[in-house]
Amino acid sequence: MTAYTYVTFSEKLNKYYIGSTTDIERRLLEHNRGKEKFTITGCPWILVYTEVFIELLDARRRELYIKKQKSRKYIETLVRSVG
Repeated sequence: MTAYTYVTFSEKLNKYYIGSTTDIERRLLEHNRGKEKFTITGCPWILVYTEVFIELLDARRRELYIKKQKSRKYIETLVRSVG
């Protein structure tokens, strides 16, 4: 099974959201439909970064690592690394 760690961005809120999933397209649709309290106010969310993993557990570990950095600068470095 393929899993992903991803970062989305809301221009409206000027904020990033970090998550992990096995279905990146479904998850992005959920964010943009307001399925969560945090994401409902920021629509539309744009996918700006992904990492691919074989196991969901590894994707979740990476998600937690990124979140623990508590650094917008770190997230923006990741985003710039692909663009």
